[in-house]
Amino acid sequence: MFHVVLYQPEIPPNTGNIIRLCANTGSRLHLIEPIGFSINDRTLRRAGLDYADAVMISHHASMDAFLETVSPQRAFMFSTKHGRRHSDCAFQSGDALVFGPETRGLPDNVRLRVPEAQRLTLPMCATSRSLNLSNAVAVALFEAWRQCDYPGSVPGDP
Repeated sequence: MFHVVLYQPEIPPNTGNIIRLCANTGSRLHLIEPIGFSINDRTLRRAGLDYADAVMISHHASMDAFLETVSPQRAFMFSTKHGRRHSDCAFQSGDALVFGPETRGLPDNVRLRVPEAQRLTLPMCATSRSLNLSNAVAVALFEAWRQCDYPGSVPGDP
């Protein structure tokens, strides 16, 4: 199981998509306040479909509150400002994958609080600025889940 952590998310459909992603990977979702929308937002519910009941969603007043309450084995901070690729990391169950708000990313006081080996980025073309938050979470989470051999998954048809 992984902890997906959204630090001050701003766009409801992204969080809704991530709710659905967490349900399909057996991950927990943590929202760090303040969030930029109501948890009852119609677009959040539409994007998350009926998956919200299948995901453990926790709210935390701050990053410190999350770390104190959950005490993940390790936290990995994702940012375009980092140099280590997500695929060059060995993930394990219990890790927290932390992502910043859509318009500004993780602030320095959050992203720099972990060792450099836990500061990750997703590769993209040099002309690109960033990925959509829900896409970034999907890429990172599926790599972590793949490395752990997809625990809890159901094999597909041949």
